[in-house]
Amino acid sequence: MSSPAYRRLEARFARRSALQGAMGILTWDSRTMMPDTAGPSRAEQLAALEHTVHGLLVDPVVGALLAEAEATAQGDLSDWQQVNLREMRREHDLASALPGDLVEAEARAVSHCELVWREARRNNDFALLQPSLQAVLAIKREVGQRRAAVLGCGAYDALHDEFEPGSRGTEFGPLFDAYAAWLPGFLQRVEARQDAEPAPLPMDGTFPVAAQQELALSIARRLGYHGRIDPTLHAFCGGATGDVRITSRFDEADWFKSLKSSLHETGHALYELGRPADWAAQPVGRARGLAVHESQSLTFDMQVGRHPRFLEWLAPLLAQAYGRSGPAWTADNLKRRFRRVERSFIRVDADEVTYPAHVILRWRLEQAMIEGRLDLADLPDAWNQGFRDLLGVTPPDLARGCLQDVHWSCGLWGYFPTYTLGAMMAAQLFDAARRGLPGLEDDLARGDFGPLVDWLRAHVHRWGRFRSSRDLLLQATGTPLDAGLFQRHLETRYLA
Repeated sequence: MSSPAYRRLEARFARRSALQGAMGILTWDSRTMMPDTAGPSRAEQLAALEHTVHGLLVDPVVGALLAEAEATAQGDLSDWQQVNLREMRREHDLASALPGDLVEAEARAVSHCELVWREARRNNDFALLQPSLQAVLAIKREVGQRRAAVLGCGAYDALHDEFEPGSRGTEFGPLFDAYAAWLPGFLQRVEARQDAEPAPLPMDGTFPVAAQQELALSIARRLGYHGRIDPTLHAFCGGATGDVRITSRFDEADWFKSLKSSLHETGHALYELGRPADWAAQPVGRARGLAVHESQSLTFDMQVGRHPRFLEWLAPLLAQAYGRSGPAWTADNLKRRFRRVERSFIRVDADEVTYPAHVILRWRLEQAMIEGRLDLADLPDAWNQGFRDLLGVTPPDLARGCLQDVHWSCGLWGYFPTYTLGAMMAAQLFDAARRGLPGLEDDLARGDFGPLVDWLRAHVHRWGRFRSSRDLLLQATGTPLDAGLFQRHLETRYLA
C-alpha cells in the first residue's frame, strides 16, 4: 500500500502530464496549421503553460512529499513505484535548479526564434536569424550551467542529459571520433563499388502530394499507426499521450522524402503508443530517452526501410501509387537506389553511411558554442570547414548548411548526438530481433510488420523509464551498446 505522500505526488505529476499534453498539441499546431501572424500570441500561451508546469515541480510541497515518500519507499512501494519516485526526484531537482522566469524566457525565446528561422532558411539569411538565435544560446548556456550543478558534469553534458539521461560525451565522444576516422576509407570503398556497378535507373517525374500522403498513411497503418500525417517544413512526431501525431515532408518532385520521413516518424509514434499504459501519466512511463526514441524511428527508416526484402514488398506499391511501370519501378532498381551512398548536404536526406557525419559535425559545433569556444557569428564558416573535413565537400549555400535544421532555434541543444546513438542502437536491436524472429525477413517481404512491432513492444516500448538505456539494450540484445556492430552492418549492406 503506497503512502499518502506518494499518492499525492502521483496526482501532481499526472496533472503536469496533462498540461504537457496541451503544450504538445499547441506546439504541433504551431508547426503545421497555425498562421504566422498568431506566432506572438502562441509564444505567450506556451510560455505561460511552461511556467505553470515548472511551478508544479518546484513547489516546496513537492520537496517535502518526496522526502516523506522516500523515507518509506522500500516497504511501501512496488518496483515500478520506486523507479517512478526516483524519476520524480530527478525531475524535481533539475527543475528546481531553474528559476521560473528563466523557464518562461526560454519558452518565449524559442517560439519566436523558430518563426524567424523559417524565414531565414527560405531567404538563405543567417544575419536575420543571428540575434534571436543568440538570445536562445545565452539562455541555453545558463540552463546548462544550472543543470550541471545538480548533475555534477559540464554544461554541455547537462543539456544532452535532458534528452538522454545519464549519457556523457566521455562515453560516446570516442565512438563518434572513431567513426569520423573510419568513414573516409569506407566511403572510398563504397564509391569504388558504385562506380563499378550500373547506376540505378532514374525515378523522376511529378508525384502529387495527395498520392504521397495516401501512400504514407497506408504504410503507417500497415505498421500500426492510425493517426494523422500532416505536411510540414521539418518532419516531427508530437501531440499528446493518447493523441500522437506525425508530420512528413512532401515534395512533388521527390517521392523519396515523404517515404523516408513518414517511416521515421511512424517509428517514433509506435514507441509513444507502446509506452506502458498504466504509467502513461507518470515519469516512469515516459520514453526512456531520445537515443532510444531514435533507435525506434531508425529501425523503420533505415533497418527496415532499406532492407532488400522490404523493398520487394514496397516496389509494386510505389508503382501503383504513382501510376508508373517499367524497369525503374522494379524491386531490383529500388535496391540499387536505396543502396546508393552520396556526399549530400542535407542531414534528413542523407544515407545511413554519411548520416553520422552530419550529426558529428553538429555535436562538435554546438558543444563549442555552449562552451564559448565558437562565436555564433562564426558558425557559417565553421560549419562549412567542418563539413569539408568530414565529407570532403562544401555546402553551396546556408540553407543547405547551418540554416537547415530547426533544432537550435527551438532550444534543442544537446539533442543531435541521440540520432547517431539511436542509429547504433537500431542496428543492434534489429540484429537481435532477426535472431529472435527467424522468419523476420520473410515477414518484411510480405508486408507483415506485426512480429517486429510486437518484439519491440516487449523489449523496448513497454518498459518506459523503468530500465536505463544501457540495461534496456543489455536485456534486449545481450550486450551493451556495440558501435562496431553498426559498422559491420554498413559493411554488409554496402559492400557484401
